[in-house]
Amino acid sequence: MTGPGAARTIIAQPLTAAAFAPFGQVIDTAEVAARPMNAGMARRFHDLAAVEVIGEGARVVVGLVEAEPYALPLWLNLVERHPLGAQAFVPLNAAPFLVVVCPDEAGQPGKPQAFVTAPHQGICYARNIWHGVLTPFGAAQDFVVIDRGGPGDNLEEHVFDAPWIVQLPTGR
Repeated sequence: MTGPGAARTIIAQPLTAAAFAPFGQVIDTAEVAARPMNAGMARRFHDLAAVEVIGEGARVVVGLVEAEPYALPLWLNLVERHPLGAQAFVPLNAAPFLVVVCPDEAGQPGKPQAFVTAPHQGICYARNIWHGVLTPFGAAQDFVVIDRGGPGDNLEEHVFDAPWIVQLPTGR
């Protein structure tokens, strides 16, 4: 997302469960104990996130996303939210990606906050949370996406009057 205008700057912070809690859940195998399965040949990290869906005919769907990288710093012009369901993104490799979220302020997105994932961390945006688009950087990246399928309008977008510039912390 690029564009002109009176931009405002945000520095992305490391993604932690505590910092992200108002917006959803961090999907991180370091947060739960693995349990053995398949006669000890595999480890399962169970119940890493809850994907809430609501509405008549709603169901949880699993898909794959092939995402192209964004140039940084990121010019953030648009955020979106999904009023009928949570949305989880689980990376299929160890590359970090950028996560942008906004608190809700009377139905509009407030000041964005930005996070950088650690290797293998994923996220689950809670239902109705304002967030930026999937934002890998440095290289293309593939993700498992888990979200809501079914009837109903599950997308709301907001375009900012002036863009926000999201930067990585110094040394990244």
